[in-house]
Amino acid sequence: MLELSMGSHRLVGDSSRRDVIRIGSLGLAGITLPRLLESRANGAATRRSGAIDRKNVIVMWMQGGPSHIDSFDPKPSAPGDIRGEFSAIATRTPGCQVSEHLPRMASRSDLYSIIRSGYSYNASHGVADAYMLSGWRFNASTVYPTYGSVVSRELGYRQGLPPFVQLGTSIDNRFNGGVAGYAGAEHNPFLVAEDPSKPDFSIDGLSLPGGMTADRFARRERMLDSVDRWRRQLEASGTDLGAMNSYYEKAAGLVTSPKARQAFDLSRESDKLRERYGRTKLGQSCLLARRLVEAGVRLVTVTMGGWDTHANNFKSLKGNLLPTLDNAYATLLEDLSDRGLLEDTLVVWLGDFGRTPKINSAAGRDHWAGSTVFCMGGGGVRTGLAVGRSDPNAEQPATDRVEVEDIAATLYHLLGIDTEKHYVAPDGRPFRILVKGRVLGEILDSRAI
Repeated sequence: MLELSMGSHRLVGDSSRRDVIRIGSLGLAGITLPRLLESRANGAATRRSGAIDRKNVIVMWMQGGPSHIDSFDPKPSAPGDIRGEFSAIATRTPGCQVSEHLPRMASRSDLYSIIRSGYSYNASHGVADAYMLSGWRFNASTVYPTYGSVVSRELGYRQGLPPFVQLGTSIDNRFNGGVAGYAGAEHNPFLVAEDPSKPDFSIDGLSLPGGMTADRFARRERMLDSVDRWRRQLEASGTDLGAMNSYYEKAAGLVTSPKARQAFDLSRESDKLRERYGRTKLGQSCLLARRLVEAGVRLVTVTMGGWDTHANNFKSLKGNLLPTLDNAYATLLEDLSDRGLLEDTLVVWLGDFGRTPKINSAAGRDHWAGSTVFCMGGGGVRTGLAVGRSDPNAEQPATDRVEVEDIAATLYHLLGIDTEKHYVAPDGRPFRILVKGRVLGEILDSRAI
């Protein structure tokens, strides 16, 4: 099922568990992409012709907070209650080691760079999602737009596909992480909630059979009746329908797009490649992300949960999390590189925060804001680098801090987005796209500076 996240509004029928409109049930009969949206898409393509318009982003979001020590910043010389159970192995980057359970990432460190002087100002779930995915520190009175929403608003449609897609639901949005905020509801992500590793995975409405039965047509009529009732309720409440209408129209346009149906069709990939990615939710999501940016989506957020390892940290990492990540992440980088897409596709890996250097009594690690790791590669970022370092026990950065604001500034710079531009919130307050953060020039390809 393809879903459109709509923030705090319950849209259709009994969908109270997730605040979304499920467009998989919308009919194909008589629904087309409006001329207005088509002209906007064409206009955006005209304004941003050239090399910079080819840029894409894949954000890999690890919900829960991956242990930096047990992944990309091992401390083999630290005491045992900090070092942990895993050994460190060499990478292709001189002097750089990673966890023994990331062997493929070690062998392909030439395709990404590790930032080991990362720092976060919070160690709380939900708040972390809002901060890390926007570059703005949490403020209860303001919902700051996530990266994909800014990209959607600034760059628009490309080749008839939505600018911003989210794969999976592993974003804690209790504090509005991962949403459009004051950028406007129409720039919320197209959300694919289903697991693409399942044999019967499909986007209902994007892969319909040639005929339509009477029952299916009746269901579509009921769906449209529900939408009409919802619209009347919103009108009565005084809700601005401009964004809602645009959102609905974009959903309809996506459903009718042959290019979108092809982009979401993983059966077009060889079994060999799908096995390389791993027949896991993350693996097939990474493959789908590659297909989407290749087809024209500008930013895809791939989500993976399960990283909140307060107990049995090493068992969870060794048995599932790290091997799954290793296959999916390494193959994504290799696949993008093999297809000539990595040069134009920035891949960013990050999570809530780091985890405590000292192991707790439950063989786990707790929340830790003092030190974390970011990984970046492609899209104008130099690869094969180990940037900065943490102190001997991975408690704090030992070199200049790299904060998520810096990651955000670098991402927007590579996409040609002016972070000094202002948006106006519904209450009339102006906000810059980004108020802090420096472009990480030391890791940029000279052509991207």
